[in-house]
Amino acid sequence: MGKIISLVNQKGGVGKTTTSINLSACLGKLGKNTLLIDLDPQGNTSIGLGLNNIDIKADIYEVLTNSVSIEDAIVKTNYENLSVIPATINLPGLDIEFIKKFYENNGFHQNEQLKDVLNKIKDKYDYIIIDCPPALGILTTNALVASDSLIIPVQCEFFALEGITQLLNSVIMIQSNLNPNLKIEGVLLTMLDTRTNIGLEVVEEVRKYFRDKVFNTIIPRLVRLVEAPSHGKPIGEYDPKSKATVAYTNLAKEVIERNGQ
Repeated sequence: MGKIISLVNQKGGVGKTTTSINLSACLGKLGKNTLLIDLDPQGNTSIGLGLNNIDIKADIYEVLTNSVSIEDAIVKTNYENLSVIPATINLPGLDIEFIKKFYENNGFHQNEQLKDVLNKIKDKYDYIIIDCPPALGILTTNALVASDSLIIPVQCEFFALEGITQLLNSVIMIQSNLNPNLKIEGVLLTMLDTRTNIGLEVVEEVRKYFRDKVFNTIIPRLVRLVEAPSHGKPIGEYDPKSKATVAYTNLAKEVIERNGQ
């Protein structure tokens, strides 16, 4: 049965979507059958893998509102062992749809809809990666309830740990009430500029705070990594010799190792 991992940080601009795309692509390249779910209303994960409207017959919104089956929303990408369930402009309307269903049906569990649909396909994949929105709302709650673990990307910049306490409190609440098996897979340091003192100070601070939960791999700040999504490619396809390609490959190997595979 597949491992479900959510990428979560309510702070935007921390490399969450970039990591979702490139970790998934690297897992696929390492022989792991991987499904990437775009749960961010901005839909940047879908765009970053080169999907366009012609490719998208159904989206995650339609899956969660039971308009289509989850199998019908899965799109096979051009990359090895990697499929995706895309997001579209429909997704921001999910909150209203769930509120409506809750009042129509007292037995409707709005926080467990993603878990219910993923249970139908979980055994078909080695890894299911969920790119969450930068907010601790209904979408992120659904992801955490459905997940076995979460990865927290933290950028190596000033205010890096801002909001982390709130996120950890939300994780504890979900563990206590909705998903007792939820674990922190790891904390990922991103956007490190080794030319600045603040970046190295943040690395030290985060490692001191999270200890062995911090991945050994650190993702560097690189122009090529920013360029890759605009070409609809993971960094490994856009620039195979990039330092970022090496970093994300190492991250994928760490995830596999942590899961005893």
